[in-house]
Amino acid sequence: MTSDSERPDPESPGFGPGSPGYGPGGQPQSPAPAGPPASPQSPAPPSMPQPAPESPASPVPGEYGGPVPPGGWQQPLPRSPQPGAPAQGQLAGWGSRLGAYLIDGLILLVPFLIIFFALVAGAVGITGTDDDDAAVGGVILAGVLSVLVFAVLALIYAPLLMKRVGEHNGQTWGKQVVGIRAVRDNGQAWTFGSAALREVVLKNLAVGIASSIIPIIPWFLNFFWPLWDDQNRALHAMVVSTHVVRAQ
Repeated sequence: MTSDSERPDPESPGFGPGSPGYGPGGQPQSPAPAGPPASPQSPAPPSMPQPAPESPASPVPGEYGGPVPPGGWQQPLPRSPQPGAPAQGQLAGWGSRLGAYLIDGLILLVPFLIIFFALVAGAVGITGTDDDDAAVGGVILAGVLSVLVFAVLALIYAPLLMKRVGEHNGQTWGKQVVGIRAVRDNGQAWTFGSAALREVVLKNLAVGIASSIIPIIPWFLNFFWPLWDDQNRALHAMVVSTHVVRAQ
């Protein structure tokens, strides 16, 4: 038999039917099962810095900088001058080229005059001065021989000097005095054949033959063309792709 102090109070909350904790029919309501404890949220991984967009590489001077064509195309290697070829430089002016032309002309004129007067003196001394016809014939023969010797010297003068290896490659004595040189656009050194093509075949023979057909005009155009050409080139220099520059 329970005492009054141990009997539950009917007016206490949560006691009896209809009170909190009792379900329908007066049965005690079981508490709803608790869900699984929430797991602690794992921290988000640190964000990696995004790489900066690559800027197109600056083209190397002398290399192709455009899109690469299909079909296994490869970048051509830059062309380098051959050993003995002079370095490219600043374009030479027309005045310095004129000075070199005059000096070369004087260098060729001196041996011509020496040979001419020596042959004339020899022809007159051999034939004697009494026979005028023989003396005139000797002078004419001496003149012809002198012209032939001068022509040979003129043909070999520039090629022999311009083919020299080293700092004087592309220079005649006249160009060497005024400090200019002829250079090939492909960067190769002058040879006897390439110098002969420029100086003998084109500059002398071709211009000379054209001037014999149309007097003076071809020579005038070739000689003075560097005055209005933007690269100071004569006509014969354009044909063989060459320039005249200041010597380093």
